[in-house]
Amino acid sequence: MTASITSGHNKAKAPEPPQPGGEEGPLYQSRVKIYPKRVSGTFRNLKWLVMIVTLGVYYVTPWLRWDRGATAPDQAVLLDLPHRRFYFFFIEIWPQEVYYLTGLLILAALLLFLFTSLFGRVWCGYACPQTVWTDLFIWVERLVQGDRNKRMKLDKSPWTATKIAKKSLTHFIWLVLSVATGGAWVFYFADAPSLMTGLLTGEAPLAAYLAIAGLTFTTYSLGGLMREQVCTYMCPWPRIQGAMFDADTFLVSYKPDRGEPRGPHKKGESWDGRGDCIDCQACVAVCPVGIDIRNGPQLECIQCALCIDACNEIMDKIDRPRGLIDYETLAMPDARAKGEKPKIRLVRGRTIIYSLSILLTAAVMGYGLLTRGDLEMSVLRDRNPLFVPLSDGSVRNGYTIKILNKAHETRNFSIELSGMEGLALSRPNAVDSPDRVTVAPDDVQSVRLYVTAPADIVRSPVLADGEKAINIAIRDMESGAVASRNTVFRGPQSRSQGRR
Repeated sequence: MTASITSGHNKAKAPEPPQPGGEEGPLYQSRVKIYPKRVSGTFRNLKWLVMIVTLGVYYVTPWLRWDRGATAPDQAVLLDLPHRRFYFFFIEIWPQEVYYLTGLLILAALLLFLFTSLFGRVWCGYACPQTVWTDLFIWVERLVQGDRNKRMKLDKSPWTATKIAKKSLTHFIWLVLSVATGGAWVFYFADAPSLMTGLLTGEAPLAAYLAIAGLTFTTYSLGGLMREQVCTYMCPWPRIQGAMFDADTFLVSYKPDRGEPRGPHKKGESWDGRGDCIDCQACVAVCPVGIDIRNGPQLECIQCALCIDACNEIMDKIDRPRGLIDYETLAMPDARAKGEKPKIRLVRGRTIIYSLSILLTAAVMGYGLLTRGDLEMSVLRDRNPLFVPLSDGSVRNGYTIKILNKAHETRNFSIELSGMEGLALSRPNAVDSPDRVTVAPDDVQSVRLYVTAPADIVRSPVLADGEKAINIAIRDMESGAVASRNTVFRGPQSRSQGRR
């Protein structure tokens, strides 16, 4: 069973009491500004905690240091584009290892799928950057202009010095936060203290200023001006997440079997023959996307659960049990209607598949990181010409090897040949022994090799087919670590075999 999600825009005014289950609304309507009311409670406190943690991580991480030695940057998290490296604390990712980033994205997607199938759009309600920054901007707006009623009254009032001052201060703080957001982002791509100095003195690269300007514009626009419009119309996730819901997914839901029939209630009146909902609209007033949760599951709902806190406050005031709006599954009302005890089914087919996929992906990535070496090489054989006959009857092949030294120290390597007797190794412009190579720390070095087979081997059955498999290896002369690659040695007869 898949959850049905409707689109209901009831933002211009408090709606008439709707029937639970949702109503089809227009696909688009002109925006009516939303003024979320301040609320306190468990879920509001949880959102504050998530905001503080996520913003703290975002702004502080570029300033953390991690000692990697004198030959590598000491920034804990750094995407070093000029040197094509990604540093994450003790992990260093090279361009050849971009599959780890792919694996990380797959892991993040699977975790999102799992939590969505269990608890709905918890990512949207608590940790999505759009939600976090919008929450922060609304807090600033409320701090400067006041709560819901004061902000509504201010917007309707004529332009006075007080209104201009409050509006200007609000937008100024938004811009400061937006600049800080863009500034923090560029610190992930360069040494943060050095870049900060360059930005303040006007000596930073032009790309840094352009990136900050672009992120300032998007943060200010999306978090301060567009807000819920981003979630409703721009983000694809609301359309996708419906496919991950089922009858056992926990969603923020209104309980019509307890709340209906609704209506105003005066102190001292009996509760017989009516529901607990007093139609106070508190759940609508606090909603950051301006919907009525009593309409049932809706596409706009980000599952922030602020309506739960608002409703619980009202229930406490009228001395009724909490939980009229709560996290529950679509199957629970049906179970209560049948007189059965609602069941919680966290373990089911899709959650098992997601969990196993997460474990498998994490295991593969973990194994790869734990077993990867700090030495790699590649071999590229010359294709034009395939070989060079020499005057003494010998034949020479050319190769280019690339040695990848991932260690943060200089290493000396010996080059070894195997697979064919009598091969001689030479290097053009070699200063020392041709079979010795020194590679700088955390560097890639390209080495040009000539491998020559003597005349008697060329005429022997060894090269009867025009080629012979050989192996080129490099060995760390201190640690003994070895990397090798198989290739072929070509001879004159290869002309009849054609080129590969």
